[in-house]
Amino acid sequence: MRQGLQLKISQQLTMTPQLQQAIKLLQLSTLDLRQEMIEQLYSNPLLEIDEDNEPATSGDVNQTTSESHQVQQAEQNSEQTPEYEWNDEIPKDLPVDANWDDVYSPPSATAGTGGEVNLEQVYQVTESFQGHLEWQLNLTPFSDRDREIANAFIDAIDSTGFISAELTDITAHINYDDPEDDLHEDELLAVLHRLQQFDPPGVFARSISECLSIQLNQLSAETEYLLAAKHLTESFLTDIAAMDTTRLAKKAGLSSEECQGALALIRSLNPRPGEAFSSNDVEYIVPDAYVEKVNGRWRVKLNDSNMPRLRINDSYSALIKRSDSSNDNQFLKDNLAEARWFLRSIESRNETLMRVAITIVELQQGFLDHGPVAMKPMVLSDIASKLELHESTISRVTTSKYLATPQGIFELKYFFSSHVGTAAGGECSSTAVCAILKEMISAEQPAKPLSDSKLTTLLEQQGIQVARRTVAKYRESLGIQSSSQRKRF
Repeated sequence: MRQGLQLKISQQLTMTPQLQQAIKLLQLSTLDLRQEMIEQLYSNPLLEIDEDNEPATSGDVNQTTSESHQVQQAEQNSEQTPEYEWNDEIPKDLPVDANWDDVYSPPSATAGTGGEVNLEQVYQVTESFQGHLEWQLNLTPFSDRDREIANAFIDAIDSTGFISAELTDITAHINYDDPEDDLHEDELLAVLHRLQQFDPPGVFARSISECLSIQLNQLSAETEYLLAAKHLTESFLTDIAAMDTTRLAKKAGLSSEECQGALALIRSLNPRPGEAFSSNDVEYIVPDAYVEKVNGRWRVKLNDSNMPRLRINDSYSALIKRSDSSNDNQFLKDNLAEARWFLRSIESRNETLMRVAITIVELQQGFLDHGPVAMKPMVLSDIASKLELHESTISRVTTSKYLATPQGIFELKYFFSSHVGTAAGGECSSTAVCAILKEMISAEQPAKPLSDSKLTTLLEQQGIQVARRTVAKYRESLGIQSSSQRKRF
């Protein structure tokens, strides 16, 4: 192989650390951006909070006035309430058997509250579903053998409160030295029946029918239509879903009134008792921008009420010397450059977000005035062409960003939707079509629900050309059942 020198010209895209940071800040939500700013504030000594130029709290004027009145009232109460005077004559060394109450009188815990502090109202621990069942197990008298079986059942329960596996398979790991001590099915059922009395009602069931029966058995014997509800749950559970009460009453041998009352009682039960204890992560939403109508025009305002105002620390920046190449001076130079670029990236992010929000509001003024029915079709390229930005930039700006409107709080991506054709040759947003379908279905007769074909015909009468399968897709995206499942007698 022969070696040699060769010149080659090529182009490649290099993302500098500054550009990567700008892209990262651009796609952060308000809460994430606040966290990022706090982390930069703690890690970079050249940044500090601008306390002299704090932003005013965005909100209603009446709300701000009431808050200031509360602050003034609190200050007056603090002036009227005498401060507690500590005893200056506390000895340095106290005897072993001394009590703090003998040395000074602590302030009353009920001062200003009118009663004792209820710790359960101050802080409550949200326990898991299994933890709630184990807590009840510890309060129930069980033998060691039965308690081991009960623990196995608790470990096998799913998030809805059901046991899907066989009882023998759940307790297969429990072995004893003496074969005569092996577990029997009757013993497992006895423990299971005791666990089925735990809270929430219906837990440890092996089927929907058993879950509903457990809850009905825990009701008072004087409950109206209780016997009819048990009869329907045990024998006609599949017929209940058909919602044909006339045929169900005739098949079960009940009167129409008894059937209606039993169905109402069954509907009051919980078919998934464990979901009440499901610990879903709560995601808090803070609007990134507000839009309101002022003097007949829509105005957009960024929400910077919770954002810390950062600035360059003048004391540290004054210590930087241009000709000094020491490690300390270089450290200050690097942090100063990083701080300046971070502040510039935040300003660029806010400016881009403001431009995108203003453009969306300009194109979707019909939605702000009349709701989703007046939504116009819009894609990323529409905003990108108006602002002369790339579509990927618009996608990053609209991700996890929320706009507070008179119609509610919506993610910026909500305003982008596909379109369907109209009879006049125009376009209609898919969001508007979904809103029209929802209004049609809500106004239909329960005994004669509108089919997908009928909905397609009604849309064509309004000039919206859409296929029946597209109507079915929109209906399923709204979580609406088919016409046969929506039918009520």
